[in-house]
Amino acid sequence: QVQLVESGGGSVQPGGSLRLSCSVSGSFFDVYDMGWYRQAPGNERELVARITRGGSTYYAYFVRGRFTISRDNAKNTVYLQMNSLKPEDTAVYYCKLDVGVSMYVRRDYWGQGTQVTVSS
Repeated sequence: QVQLVESGGGSVQPGGSLRLSCSVSGSFFDVYDMGWYRQAPGNERELVARITRGGSTYYAYFVRGRFTISRDNAKNTVYLQMNSLKPEDTAVYYCKLDVGVSMYVRRDYWGQGTQVTVSS
């Protein structure tokens, strides 16, 4: 069974930094695209950043220049380095991994979510 575990959330002041991690474990063949999403109360879940297996990245415009997504394929882990945090970054952050669970089947898995709170 495939499981994702997120860590790194917390409360920081504006301008602070956090580093989120998401690791997948269990029985699977490979991990393809990885992404970070966030959802604030009353809002829809939105894409923050994603990274392909080859390392190509995409960032939502509202985090460009502040956040960096990276991955360690050997550890099956994706990271989100968040700098210059703003109050509007406050949300629950979720990782989503495209996992090859067999030779012919790929499936999306979601992390449990980690709270990021940015306030004075």
